[in-house]
Amino acid sequence: MNTARLSVVAALLMVTGCNLAPHYDVPATPAPEGYKETAGIWQVAQPQDSVIKGKWWEMFNEPELDSLEDLLNINNQNIAIAFQNFMAARAEVRGARAGYFPTVSTSPTYTRSGEGSGAATAHSGVAGTAGGGSAAPTNFYSLPLDASWAPDLFDRVRNTVRAAQYAAQVSAADLENERLAEQASLAELYFQLRGQDALQDLFNRTIDADRQNLDLTKNLYQNGIDSQEAVDQADVTLRNTEATAVGIATNRAIFEHAIATLIGTPASSFAMPVRMLNTQPPPIPVGVPSQLLQRRPDIAASERTIAQANALIGVQKAAFFPSVSLTGSVGVQSSILSKLFTLPALIWSLGASASELLFDGGQRSATVAQFRAQYEGDVAAYRQTVLTAFQQVEDGVSTLRITSDQLTQQDSAVAAAQRFVNVATTRYKTGLDPYLNVITAQTTLLSDQQTDVTLRVSEMVAAVQLIQALGGGWDVSRLAAQ
Repeated sequence: MNTARLSVVAALLMVTGCNLAPHYDVPATPAPEGYKETAGIWQVAQPQDSVIKGKWWEMFNEPELDSLEDLLNINNQNIAIAFQNFMAARAEVRGARAGYFPTVSTSPTYTRSGEGSGAATAHSGVAGTAGGGSAAPTNFYSLPLDASWAPDLFDRVRNTVRAAQYAAQVSAADLENERLAEQASLAELYFQLRGQDALQDLFNRTIDADRQNLDLTKNLYQNGIDSQEAVDQADVTLRNTEATAVGIATNRAIFEHAIATLIGTPASSFAMPVRMLNTQPPPIPVGVPSQLLQRRPDIAASERTIAQANALIGVQKAAFFPSVSLTGSVGVQSSILSKLFTLPALIWSLGASASELLFDGGQRSATVAQFRAQYEGDVAAYRQTVLTAFQQVEDGVSTLRITSDQLTQQDSAVAAAQRFVNVATTRYKTGLDPYLNVITAQTTLLSDQQTDVTLRVSEMVAAVQLIQALGGGWDVSRLAAQ
């Protein structure tokens, strides 16, 4: 008898070790040896070279930005949502692990019963039953413990747990991806706001120059050197510049409100001091394309999704095989409370059952095919995510490089426009040219200066976007097993 039991247990253990999930390897994604757009611009980083750090915004040497990013990491509500989603995913892992263990329940009972009176009443006219009378009530006490356990045949539970763990890792990577996106949005808004401050300063200086020119034309007109037309032209130029300057405040306010929302502060109680945009984009270590697979949280999330789909295939394939359930019960029952916990009151039972679905019209096969198709779809999504990541890095590098080159040319254009204004103003003061030439030169200078500020903002935004495309200092090794 003992030998037979041992044989059954051994057979169950052997079956339990059978994993029906397909063998999983990370899908191959060919990566180029280097980024095309970095040729001649950045030296390709080697694995031992410096890489982007976790607090990547510190590369810009902007203490105010550093403080805002710290507030964002604590108070941003979108990050808080992603974090709670991660917590829920971890709880699902614990729930899935419960399948490894038996379930135990108890249902204590107490009943009291008796029989009604057998005596005849005085008005019945019928003789009572001999020896009749009411039976004494009886008590019954019961305290059972019931247990059941389904052995993890064909790793159904184990693959369920693995799928939940992979889902938790997906959620962890999603959290980091959301965090990176919010951090990048804050940095972009910060530099855009500083760009508005630079534009406001530009227009303030231009307004001062226009007022001086208006005073000049009035003096020349009063001295009979110039005409009322020149005064009117100078006045129109001043009014137009003042009107445009007012509109700049609108964009600055919008950027300021957006920053407040990102850091979890009501826009009505948040303000940023005015400061010029003087920051230069830092050197950004780009690395090689193969490193990108380990540095982007969205790529990690996509890859873990494939692993989850692979484990779910094993869960569905286990449905083709029988399930076994072991049950047991132990308890005590007695009609006398004082004897409830004595040996004669002990009761127990052991049992086992097996079930197998013999015919389901192809439902199980269809379900497995569905999960296989989902797996293949996840593989395609992963490869698309990788391709998009390569594209975004190439876009970021080229945008930053081209914008920097364009800014260099624009600086030369601003210098030339300033010389044009100086010459036109001198010739106007000496009476050689009309004031219309000064207006033309001033309009050209203002336009070139506006373009210069816009390009500086675009350069900083491009630097932020490139860092985001590179993963912002994140690394897949931080994706701890859940």
